[in-house]
Amino acid sequence: MLWNRTILREKIHESLTSVLPVTVIVLLLCFTVTPVSGGMLMTFLCGAVMVIVGMGLFTLGAETAMTPMGEYVGAQMTKSRKLGSIVCISLFVGIMITISEPDLQVLAGQVPTVPNMTLVLSVATGVGVFLVISMLRILFHIELRYLLWLFYIIVFTLAVFVDPSFRSVAYDSGGVTTGPMTVPFIMALGVGVSSIRSDKEAQGDSFGLVALCSIGPILAVLILGLLYNTEDASYIAESYPLPGDSREMFWLFCKNLPHYMKEVLAATGPIVLFFFVYHLFHTKLNRDSLVRITVGVAYTYVGLVLFLTGANVGFMPAGQYIGTVIGASDWKWIVIPIGMVIGYFIVAAEPAVHVLKKQVEEITAGAIPQKALAITLGLGIACAAGIGLLRALTGINIFYFLVPGYLLALMLTFFVPPIFTSIAFDSGGVASGTMTATFLLPFTMGVCEASGGNVVTDAFGIVAMVAMMPLIAIQLLGMVYKLRLAKAEKDAVTEPLYTDDDIIDL
Repeated sequence: MLWNRTILREKIHESLTSVLPVTVIVLLLCFTVTPVSGGMLMTFLCGAVMVIVGMGLFTLGAETAMTPMGEYVGAQMTKSRKLGSIVCISLFVGIMITISEPDLQVLAGQVPTVPNMTLVLSVATGVGVFLVISMLRILFHIELRYLLWLFYIIVFTLAVFVDPSFRSVAYDSGGVTTGPMTVPFIMALGVGVSSIRSDKEAQGDSFGLVALCSIGPILAVLILGLLYNTEDASYIAESYPLPGDSREMFWLFCKNLPHYMKEVLAATGPIVLFFFVYHLFHTKLNRDSLVRITVGVAYTYVGLVLFLTGANVGFMPAGQYIGTVIGASDWKWIVIPIGMVIGYFIVAAEPAVHVLKKQVEEITAGAIPQKALAITLGLGIACAAGIGLLRALTGINIFYFLVPGYLLALMLTFFVPPIFTSIAFDSGGVASGTMTATFLLPFTMGVCEASGGNVVTDAFGIVAMVAMMPLIAIQLLGMVYKLRLAKAEKDAVTEPLYTDDDIIDL
């Protein structure tokens, strides 16, 4: 399978259909309302090609390496039936994969009032603790909604006492654990742990790990906001080099490529090393499986390097420039519908979303098809982008959206099937990934800065909105599913055993 050109072409085609709509929208803007230089246009197009190829390789690698690794570790870990061992391993894995997450280093740089290492270790510990909670929830059959209610009440209570300029950064931090590298492993870990159980709710309980692990960073950053003086939190605009010709563009990518090679190596290395060490002391996989996983890791590494390089070098400068031009214009309000259209399509370009859609369809045996999930996520992210850009233009407090939004999401947990709640809260963390951070966030920051807003309080927070709206959208999909199922059951009961023609025939 790994060397099958047909499968690789299918993955590239899948990523092409995901990234192409966003690329076309940006090109339309560049040729109409926001003209850009030739150097920026070339850089964006080259970045789009790298994103397409990188996503195709990554999704193939995630299916053949990261998912089997996570399922193996989860299954072997719970076979021991030793609670202490499960807690220690879960805590270690949570801390390790979070420290190695590149997005966490970016977050640390955005919080100048807190020492970088203090923030990194605090967030990593938070994720480790919540991964332990997630494992115990699966093993002891604890309903996810009760834990979500408990921890989000704590989150919003703490936020009241934190400086307003720090809240948006804290809520955005929930996305640092849901990078394209860690999501496949964490989700597969849940599948592996739940496979030990034989009850009918086991498969549904395999979801929810990303949902709970996303709460850890928020709590950690809010606690740091209470301990440190965060009133001086500020934002320094970043300048991006613009190549003047094709040769300068080539060297720009060559200059950044080693940086992302190191980042991805730091992210993949600990997970892969942990897997092979863990494999030595437990039930051995056969040689073919190990070869398959090794080659899959190589696909994952190369794909993620290309994806991150293309997204950061090609998409990020274009996003901020287009946002700045529109934000400084007399017709800046048009940015809201433009942002909603971008938001609808950009979620399809998130690598981790492809992993989520595939796993949901497999676990539910097609009851929740990928297309329905993709459309629902797209609509949710479109609404999130619209609200985020509205805040960037008006400066409305993020609390006015997050509090009622999460309250509605938590209320829906009592009216939808539990599996939809788990998928919804997982999808919130998965959707707020790399493409959101490298295009939608810079786009919003450009709009906010150009229109005279406060970037820290008004632009930061759009990642939090992107993480929140799928919680509502997917659960509304669950409501529709539940109502249709009830109607189908009612029709089956009320339908007569024999029709009039059958009775005449008899």
